[in-house]
Amino acid sequence: MKEVIGVTFDESKIYYFDPAGHKIKEGATVIVETEQGMQFGTVKIPLTEMPETKIKGKLKQVLRIATKRDYNQYQKNKKEAITARNKCQKIADKQELNMKIIDASYTFDRDKLIFRFLADNRVDFRDLAKELAKIYKVRIELRQIGVRDKAKEVGGYGPCGRKLCCASYLKDLDTVSINMAKNQNIALNPTKINGACGRLMCCLKYEDDCYTECRKKMKKIGDKIKTEKGEGIIQGLDILKQKYKVEVPDYGIIEVDKK
Repeated sequence: MKEVIGVTFDESKIYYFDPAGHKIKEGATVIVETEQGMQFGTVKIPLTEMPETKIKGKLKQVLRIATKRDYNQYQKNKKEAITARNKCQKIADKQELNMKIIDASYTFDRDKLIFRFLADNRVDFRDLAKELAKIYKVRIELRQIGVRDKAKEVGGYGPCGRKLCCASYLKDLDTVSINMAKNQNIALNPTKINGACGRLMCCLKYEDDCYTECRKKMKKIGDKIKTEKGEGIIQGLDILKQKYKVEVPDYGIIEVDKK
């Protein structure tokens, strides 16, 4: 077992860090070392133990519990990053680059300035990066985000009538496969299984475990089954209700409970 804490930087995904001997409570703010450099984060999961098998790679460490001075620096970085985002968009427009700058962020130590943008196609932003580097005198990184990230940023409502899962509460945008739709016995109609982003709906992923469990010991479409009306062939499944639609000679389609 390994002692860890869970930290978030934008109230979404949680990353795990080595507390490095610090006794840190939930809600505390910390300065941590990340692959992008130093970052200011908020503790969402206090000190806990995690099996080492669930830890991928070597954990980065908590450098210190954030001070008031650190907090002021963090707020300054946020404010100046907004100005940088607006400046970046103006330069991109001037260079006639078809891109929408979503946001900008400094690493805590201001070693790097990161811009995220949306674009329908690949963008040659080398001249843009050079001009930004001249202005801000730091390393510049431009990241193009995908259509699923775009839906998360823009928001909207799904066919269920609720806010998009990605824009409301999903922490991670996991891979979704067509096999998940098949497992849930959903018609493979793009208008039924694709979300606002044009990709397979995220709900197919987190509902799949439930359907997989419910399908256990259920027969398959095409299997023969004995009913009170006689032997028939399964034509359909209601996985959650644990029922079969069975075609029985002389009786047509009848509904049968799974035994």
